[in-house]
Amino acid sequence: MTATPPAAAPAPGDGLVRVGGIVFVIGAVATLVTVAPLFLGTEPFPTVAYAVSMLMGVGFLIAAAGVMRSVAAQRRQAESARSR
Repeated sequence: MTATPPAAAPAPGDGLVRVGGIVFVIGAVATLVTVAPLFLGTEPFPTVAYAVSMLMGVGFLIAAAGVMRSVAAQRRQAESARSR
């Protein structure tokens, strides 16, 4: 019987990337929903639906912040390993 390796600890920024991805997907779905009436010839959605579409950009920014945090942590780790 082989032992399974322990799960890797999440790196700094991983949570932000996950949350950013989820927010991005919500914004992308909202964008598709708000654009659909234009092609279907139905009544457009209220302004609030268009505001939810802005979550796509917000999610991208959150994920980018997570990537930058991860890069900074990796640089600090590399610098401390190099100075030993």
